[in-house]
Amino acid sequence: MPRFDPTRVRLPSGPRADLVLALAVLVLVGVAEVQRWGRDGHATSLAASWLLVMAVCAALPFRRRYPVAVGWCTVVGTGAYHLLSTVDGPLVLVPVVALYALASQGRIQAAIGMAAAMVVGVGVGVLAGTGDVNGTAVFMLTGWLVAVLALGGVRHSRVAFAEEEARLRATQERLRIARELHDVIGHSMSMINVQAAAALHRLKKDPSQAEEALAAIKAGSREGLRELRATLGVLRQVDEEAPTTPTPGLARIDELVASAGLAGLAVRIEKSGTERSLPAAVDLAAYRIVQESLTNAARHSGAGHVTVRLSYDDKQLTLAVEDDGRGPSSGPAGTAGSGIAGMTERARALGGELAAQQRPGGFTVRARLPFEDMEETMKRSG
Repeated sequence: MPRFDPTRVRLPSGPRADLVLALAVLVLVGVAEVQRWGRDGHATSLAASWLLVMAVCAALPFRRRYPVAVGWCTVVGTGAYHLLSTVDGPLVLVPVVALYALASQGRIQAAIGMAAAMVVGVGVGVLAGTGDVNGTAVFMLTGWLVAVLALGGVRHSRVAFAEEEARLRATQERLRIARELHDVIGHSMSMINVQAAAALHRLKKDPSQAEEALAAIKAGSREGLRELRATLGVLRQVDEEAPTTPTPGLARIDELVASAGLAGLAVRIEKSGTERSLPAAVDLAAYRIVQESLTNAARHSGAGHVTVRLSYDDKQLTLAVEDDGRGPSSGPAGTAGSGIAGMTERARALGGELAAQQRPGGFTVRARLPFEDMEETMKRSG
């Protein structure tokens, strides 16, 4: 019998969560209304109460599309229901959820207006002497609503902070990409300079060696132009040390596999198509995407097995990293960490794309890195 893993249990989220909550409230209110029928049995009042309950619960799943309208609908509908029914309690969960959602989206003024309307409505009921509520209930309701609005405001602040941090991390990633490309281009330009000097020196004495030097210049300039196309225009800071190790690429993917193995991951590499030499920018981006994906799988997802698929063709490299974990941990905003934002930035800098998403039984990062346009540009330039 398989062992139960609580980390594999995924609660409903998004519109499905709203639908589940609406159905749960509908059932709870329904049970209460059935008990009420046994006490008084006023058919007209019961029918009107049921219509209001169904209207309020049916409105909740639309709160993401029409947040303010749904908020007012639930507040007014719940207030009208409490005027007609002696049942107290379950239906108020719906406007409370709507208020929290508005506050967490930054719609503080609308949320405060609705909360004030609820408090005023209950206060009027106390003054009118309905007997259902008293002054203590008004103060308790006010406290609960203030707490809900405060929690929503905190959520909104955390979301804004997380989004700002993600933008900052993406900017830092762009700078790092530019520095790495600058390293590669600097190496290419240095080689061109050396070969050009050699060609000038040998041009009259040994034309054949000069021709070899010129051929090397042509190849080096093509590589340099490839990198220039992907460069973002930001050069290395002058106070940083020059690189002392080769630029990473897929040729060193076995090192990533070995490192992931030490972290407890079983990594399998699958290749399709004709393996070929890639432009340095594409090779570097592919290496970094695989590296970041394996890091996420080891540190955040709880995965045990990872498959890296590399597909080569004449126009692009397609890679996919699939694991059996639960995906990167989410930040306050409910979104994946900044590593995915950095990988996406790398792919877009080359004119490609990247998608990271949960799938049944694991998490997948899929990237498309084109290089046909680079080579066409080199051919026209050469």
